[in-house]
Amino acid sequence: MKRLLMLLPLTIFLVVAVFLYRGLFLDPTELPSALIGKPLPSFSLPSVEDPQRQISAEEIKGKPALVNVWATWCVACKVEHPVLNKLASQGVVIHGVNYKDDNAAAQKWLKDFHDPYQLNIRDEQGSLGLDLGVYGAPETFIVDKQGIIRHKYVGVIDERVWREQLAALYQELVDE
Repeated sequence: MKRLLMLLPLTIFLVVAVFLYRGLFLDPTELPSALIGKPLPSFSLPSVEDPQRQISAEEIKGKPALVNVWATWCVACKVEHPVLNKLASQGVVIHGVNYKDDNAAAQKWLKDFHDPYQLNIRDEQGSLGLDLGVYGAPETFIVDKQGIIRHKYVGVIDERVWREQLAALYQELVDE
């Protein structure tokens, strides 16, 4: 019995070590989304540029698009922004969701750093972000022309991520 009690801490340590070792090989940008294959949640929120204008999920339909969740308080969003501007200049349709942010700060940001978004949704309370299952910013959803979410990417979209992970998905939807 004493021998079993002496082995118990070693056994517990080994079990914990196996779980921690496995975690070293998980990709932190792969956060599963229950919304893959489902339509964008229904919403009606004001535009960042024109608070009198309401934008709905219906307006996102028609063309495949990236729906990018961003904020001025998000340091990583500032890193990502030049890549989004470049993609927009190449014809990639990008819609923004300004998440839990001050609208005046968002407008200044877009003026200072350029605006890659065809539609820019103001989500000050975070209700759309909550419906999308957003953990933070930046997060980007790829939606098809029917407004169905096909992919979710968590983190900064840089040129390597676009080229190696997202460009082919987007192009496939454009070609459908």
